[in-house]
Amino acid sequence: MMSPGRTQGSSCVAIRTISPSSSSVSRCPHASASSSDDVTCGTPTWIGRGLTCVCFKRKGTYERICINLTPNQEERLRRLRHRMKVYFDASRPDHQEALRALWSATYPDQELHGLISEQWKEMGWQGRDPSTDFRGAGFISLENLLFFAKTFSTSFQLLLKKQRGKRAAWEYPFAVAGVNITFMIMQMLDLDATKPRTFVRAVFLQMLSENEWAFDLLYCVAFVVMDKQWLDRNATYMEFNEVLKSTRAQLEKELLMDDVLRIEDMPSYGLLC
Repeated sequence: MMSPGRTQGSSCVAIRTISPSSSSVSRCPHASASSSDDVTCGTPTWIGRGLTCVCFKRKGTYERICINLTPNQEERLRRLRHRMKVYFDASRPDHQEALRALWSATYPDQELHGLISEQWKEMGWQGRDPSTDFRGAGFISLENLLFFAKTFSTSFQLLLKKQRGKRAAWEYPFAVAGVNITFMIMQMLDLDATKPRTFVRAVFLQMLSENEWAFDLLYCVAFVVMDKQWLDRNATYMEFNEVLKSTRAQLEKELLMDDVLRIEDMPSYGLLC
């Protein structure tokens, strides 16, 4: 399997230790643009111990994202963390069925001869047994591929068949790239951390509170962004890791943009069809 930063902008971040009653995004009455001691610019590594709330400036006003989660956010984060910890188990009937469902969604007119078959190589798995490629990201990477295939079937098929742009002679394998994208997003969001260590994570948790499928939607966006980066760079297989890094940087940049309060607000969401 291919081994799987926030882009700095001009916005400033005001840091306060506040004990909020809710974790929803709201106007922060405590932040002051003139209070230079409480304002920093740059990478979000300052999120750490003792902070319960983070204020950030958007369009001239300060908004607040709180680290203390609501019960709804805690439950959704718990479910997502659970999904991230499930290993693919080829002996489990539900995992076998998910694999068959992926094949049916990908090739609706082709009969699958078996869960171990040369046919899987057509989808971009490394060998006859796709279960060996899930080790890096687990069962959620299969769920992500299946969600993509069912929710944005046109984009899924275009990427699978490499039908957009001038393609390289040595292309990335579609399915294995998908597993790597899942792993990259898991690293970027840092959801296993006890407290947020990046601002992107805090922003994503707000999105998750609004939509339980935020992770899966972000995955779909990431896949089309990765393919666009691939084409823009005229990349080849050996450059996949660099393309993945630039994809992560683009996602982080968009997640921190003004007016991006949902995955659907991200500019690159418009690439999906």
